[in-house]
Amino acid sequence: MNKHIDTIIGKSLFVVAMFLFLCSCSQKQEKLPWDFIGEILENIKTPDFPDNTYNILDFGAVANGETPSGKAINEAINQCNKNGGGTVIVPAGTFYTGPIHMQSNVNLHLNERAVLSFSVNPKDYLPLVYTRWEGIDCYNYSPLIYSNGVQNIAITGKGKLQGNAASDNWWPWKGKTEYGWKEGMPSQLDPYARPALKKYNAERVPAEDRRMGEGYYLRPQFINLINSKNILIEDITIENSPFWVIHPVFCENLTVRGIHINSLGPNNDGCNPESSKNVLIENCYFNTGDDCIALKSGRNADGIEAATPSENIIVRDCHMENGHGGVVIGSEISGGARNIFVEDCLMDSPELDRAIRIKTNSKRSGTIEKMYVRNVKIGEVDEAVLRINCMYGIKKEGADTLYPTVREIYLDSIKCSKSEYGLLVEGIENQNCVYDIYINNSEFNGVEKGNSIKEAKEIHFENLFINGKEMTY
Repeated sequence: MNKHIDTIIGKSLFVVAMFLFLCSCSQKQEKLPWDFIGEILENIKTPDFPDNTYNILDFGAVANGETPSGKAINEAINQCNKNGGGTVIVPAGTFYTGPIHMQSNVNLHLNERAVLSFSVNPKDYLPLVYTRWEGIDCYNYSPLIYSNGVQNIAITGKGKLQGNAASDNWWPWKGKTEYGWKEGMPSQLDPYARPALKKYNAERVPAEDRRMGEGYYLRPQFINLINSKNILIEDITIENSPFWVIHPVFCENLTVRGIHINSLGPNNDGCNPESSKNVLIENCYFNTGDDCIALKSGRNADGIEAATPSENIIVRDCHMENGHGGVVIGSEISGGARNIFVEDCLMDSPELDRAIRIKTNSKRSGTIEKMYVRNVKIGEVDEAVLRINCMYGIKKEGADTLYPTVREIYLDSIKCSKSEYGLLVEGIENQNCVYDIYINNSEFNGVEKGNSIKEAKEIHFENLFINGKEMTY
């Protein structure tokens, strides 16, 4: 009898032991960060459209590059939307236009050799519309292509969007001589212009009372999509934007695929998702006058109040040529950023300043975390492979105590042939702002000055070689 009881107890203990072992194995098999890409992609649905088509020629557009066709294009978009959606066709030819406002369930499709050539007359971009300008809410000139509160939209095709910005129209508003500005000309630097908008932000003036536009010299974005979702931007070429090129704000489920950007003007960032969620940027080419891709989430008080991070963002198989940074977070990042994945990209140009860049300061607040970068090939960058700067713009903006946090930044399998620094990291004195930075299985060659790391801790190197020497920290 006792022997039988002992057998039962033994079997019971064995079952309990196996249960505990399996639980332990289950815990050990938790998903790695890269495993979550599949879940993010499942949430990014490209829009579907009915088979209805609307050719802008049927609405009065003229393909001679001179006759204003904006009214015809917008009428085609509105009619398409009214009838339940479909595709608005821009056929081959050059169409001169003012701002285009997208509506739900519309695919604006540019056929091969189709060009939308945009006006450079600021008056054509009135009335004002709600937007965010450098992370600050306001009403400003209409962007060249704009939406607010729509869903299921697309801008596709092998055609071209030509912004026509140059040193004799939009770009001098930057206030720099290299972009056509001359002494005595107005610019965004005038006290009543950009500084006034920053003051509105700090003093919490209601957004509807921040009326910019004429006399303020704040250039419009090329594509600015607000509060919109289920978006596809695919295959188009974009040239010479007045300001930021693609700027989604408070958007969800966005795919930017196969686009080609050549825009070397001031603040000509390529793609700036701001406070947006579930974003895929793939197979794109960036040749820009500022950051190729820059993730944003609002500037100072506006960003802190909205508290909406940019999150669940995938960048892959892209080519970054000229620009201030390849993939950048900041500087308008007060709402934070998280779950950022970058892989299989090429970054290469003596005019590309950094590969991966994070920029913020003590007026921003916000947490930047969980950024994962792997399999990036860097031919040449001017400054650094990884640049983290928590003192960005502080000389102009002044210091504060809204300290940001930068943590859990992972670089793996990165190869670079030439740069001034490997890592160039600057935190904030006596503040634990930058920590948990991991660089693994990487080779940085042609590095002039090694690493420079200040006011940061928990920096981890594993199989990191700089100029052939294994690094420790």
